[in-house]
Amino acid sequence: MHETERHRVIIAAVQSRPVATVADLCQVTGSSEATIRRDIAALHVRGEVRRVRGGAEAVNPPEQSALMGRPFSVNETINIEQKRAIARAAAALCKDGEPIIINGGTTTYQMVHHLTQRRMSVFTNSFAIAEYLIHNSRNSVVIPGGTVYREQNVILSPFGGVVASHFYAKRMFIGCQGIGQHGLMEADPMIVQSELGLIGQADELIVLADSSKFSGRSSLILCGLDRIAAVITDAGIRDEDRQMLETAGVRLIVAETTAQAEKQQTVA
Repeated sequence: MHETERHRVIIAAVQSRPVATVADLCQVTGSSEATIRRDIAALHVRGEVRRVRGGAEAVNPPEQSALMGRPFSVNETINIEQKRAIARAAAALCKDGEPIIINGGTTTYQMVHHLTQRRMSVFTNSFAIAEYLIHNSRNSVVIPGGTVYREQNVILSPFGGVVASHFYAKRMFIGCQGIGQHGLMEADPMIVQSELGLIGQADELIVLADSSKFSGRSSLILCGLDRIAAVITDAGIRDEDRQMLETAGVRLIVAETTAQAEKQQTVA
């Protein structure tokens, strides 16, 4: 992650809690402790965060708390070609007439461009996904009640959702903070609570995760690998991660980027 991106993530993170610790910031940026401490010092000098013992806090804390994790605007620029390929492969699993759930995220958001000609019932907690499908498709769009978290572009409620509890889906498409032998990991308890209320409503859980997510880690586990029907990722997946999914009985779908597909056609 470049310095400018790290700084944006740090500024967003300090808005989400009283103090964002150095360890928290290392986790969400994938950077070393030394790098984060330098970033905090630089942002403190510029007056964008306040340096405190063990981390940083907001100069002007917001009235509404934010969620832990990178903002949507930062995440959507990372590994974008891989995310587009993964989303294209995910959309290919969808069929007209089927009810589906699309969880909020930058990879799942890329699915919308391939769903404009579909006729499905789509439940989503993503304000961005709902808005796009409403204006660019004839899909039926259902959203939960709750608060719009602008940084992550999702709608969440601490009280659960009546609509979600009565929505059946053939498949649920979901991203993640990380994926490993213990299962899917997320960065914020609020997101975990919301997603737990949704995954039980779908027959199949389809995970959209670029290969970098197999190195991502968090202290919050959403569900085990045994709950996942399939993982869609890119060609950068390591052999040990392939083996992990195979051992757990999870179907693996490797999506090719446009450049990779064109290269193979040229060779052929």
